[in-house]
Amino acid sequence: MTTKKKIRVCVAGATGWAGSELCKGIILTDDLELVSAVSRKGAGKNLNDLLNLSGTQDIPVFGTLEEALAIPCDVLVDYTKPDIAKHQVITAINQGVNVVVGTSGLSDADYEEISVVADKHKQAVLAVGNFAISVVLLNKFAEMAAKYMPNWEIIDYASDRKIDSPSGSTLELANRLSRVRESNKTIPIADTKGIKETRGADINGMQVHAVRLPGYVIAVETIFGMEDEKLIIKHEAGGSAKPYVQGALLAIRKVDTFTGLKRGLDNVMDFNL
Repeated sequence: MTTKKKIRVCVAGATGWAGSELCKGIILTDDLELVSAVSRKGAGKNLNDLLNLSGTQDIPVFGTLEEALAIPCDVLVDYTKPDIAKHQVITAINQGVNVVVGTSGLSDADYEEISVVADKHKQAVLAVGNFAISVVLLNKFAEMAAKYMPNWEIIDYASDRKIDSPSGSTLELANRLSRVRESNKTIPIADTKGIKETRGADINGMQVHAVRLPGYVIAVETIFGMEDEKLIIKHEAGGSAKPYVQGALLAIRKVDTFTGLKRGLDNVMDFNL
């Protein structure tokens, strides 16, 4: 009987809030193998020791992705920061490695550039603003609502310590809704009397408002309004990164089923509404 080859994974941002939880999840699988990690503060150490993992094989931690890719891998999971994530993704693609992007804050322009490189090298990039199944549902339900309710706005909530705004979850949602239609504005923003910035930022033709306060982790709220009725669809995360693990594992397993760039976990899910 032939044993199926394990998918070799490198996690960048392995000691961070989401990355560390994902590493713990990978170790518990039978079909994935965590072969290396990237963490500047943990460079030169064994990830098993840093995260108290139950793995028996040493998992070397490197300070840069270029060093980590010296160990062959099939998939890079990037959980870093928006100012270095694009470089990491393109570096991996150029090395023949598929990429799952969990980092938030990359722009549509960044993804356009990544898409060109992925197509050129016939590699796959799956960018997921949020791996939680509840967010996949929010995106799907919001897309359905936008077909019938032409007025909506998005509110993005996060911790006061979150450096990027809006979050990757909100950027992904805005990108998806823009493919349905542009949100209608009864009064154009340019005609607003007073301080126009209080109406939020225009992202892909819709108004997005970002809240950054202690007590929040990540939350996304889409409000649809029509005459005498409104629909509110909201996802709200707790303080644990556990809800994101199963979605990330699914992304790792499915990223080799296509080439080019796809945005959204539902692209690799058997999930049709």
